[in-house]
Amino acid sequence: MSKWQQTTLGKVLGDGGGKIQTGPFGSQLHASDYVESGIPCIMPANMKNNRVNLLGVAFIAEKDAQRLSHHLVKEGDIVYSRRGDVTQKALIGKAEVGYFCGTGCLLVRPGDAIDPEFLTYHLSTPSNQSWIVKQAVGATMPNLNTAILSKVPLNLPPKKETQKKVAAVLSALDAKIDCNNRINAELEAMAKTLYDYWFVQFDFPDAKGKPYKSSGGKMVYNATLKREIPVGWHDGTLNDLGQIVGGSTPSTETSDNFTSNGTPWITPNDLSANQGNKFITRGSQDVSVAGIKSASLKKYPAGTVLLSSRAPIGYMAIARSELTTNQGFKSFIPNRGYSSAFMYYTIKGSLKTITQYASGSTFKEVSGAVLKTVKISLPDSHVADQFTKSVNAISQRQDLLEQENQQLAQLRDWLLPLLMNGQVTVE
Repeated sequence: MSKWQQTTLGKVLGDGGGKIQTGPFGSQLHASDYVESGIPCIMPANMKNNRVNLLGVAFIAEKDAQRLSHHLVKEGDIVYSRRGDVTQKALIGKAEVGYFCGTGCLLVRPGDAIDPEFLTYHLSTPSNQSWIVKQAVGATMPNLNTAILSKVPLNLPPKKETQKKVAAVLSALDAKIDCNNRINAELEAMAKTLYDYWFVQFDFPDAKGKPYKSSGGKMVYNATLKREIPVGWHDGTLNDLGQIVGGSTPSTETSDNFTSNGTPWITPNDLSANQGNKFITRGSQDVSVAGIKSASLKKYPAGTVLLSSRAPIGYMAIARSELTTNQGFKSFIPNRGYSSAFMYYTIKGSLKTITQYASGSTFKEVSGAVLKTVKISLPDSHVADQFTKSVNAISQRQDLLEQENQQLAQLRDWLLPLLMNGQVTVE
């Protein structure tokens, strides 16, 4: 432990020829400069688990990227959120070389004196994140600058080789998590394709195992839906899938309303953090018996499908166990004969319509009453049951991999500070 060096990020970067620079300002890159395709522009919203997440990424034209070429990232760079959640960052890998460091970001180029992966993990320790949050300036929104980030305290082993070994232990855990996520993404694509094949194209297996519509299965025009549906099917609304319920928030001024080991209480922020997963067990807070009583909260059973109904609309998850939610949800309790899986994909397939029905001046919201009017086609029970049987193995595998990832993340987060302060050594 005594051999480790106490230093700062700025000192290490200076010793190794690295730097910290601010991303482009709004005067250099205007809203009108963003295009439908081009050079991906990394923003704070595109940072997740220390990696670049391209979901919803913005693009700039090649000419603008070249005009501002000193903001193009290299392998080993770290793009850091400059405002808002100032703990978010992304390590640039080979796949992201040539991407653009966007506005609202800081670009950290580690140089030769520190391993980039080790530095990324070091900046992820609770002590470093707490330090950064405390040093951030701004009354309304926390902001970082190059001076603050340069002063981040670091505790480094004497050899860069040791840094690499420490980072390798943590990255092995993250690599397994990434692998599981890729498997689950493929499984989800398979389930979604199957749903579309059965309930959008109407090519579910007929009595002979052949695709229904393609094999000449009889279709009838439905005046309510204004389209043809298979014989034996009928029109309905989302309300036919399950009981639609809302949530509420106990008073935050009464600390006894919340506890560390009570009933899981889910907010839209929890679902935002859960993106990429199909299931959810709990959020950042639990509510106590007193909190449930004070807010007249109802507990929803395992299998309930959660849909965020405001700020934003459309985040979804399936309850892994009993839980409750705040008022930012309209949840579907599976008590109408349809499985959670069928409900989940039917609701997901209706999101475009749901969003169109949203109202509100400050932020958009969709009510339970509106959801009850969203029209859908309802299959006969046999087809719905067969779909459930077909996707059960997929859902079970996804659930297991998600739970494994939770365990791996807990192990990584436990090891992280121990490795970074030398309490646990790597040979």
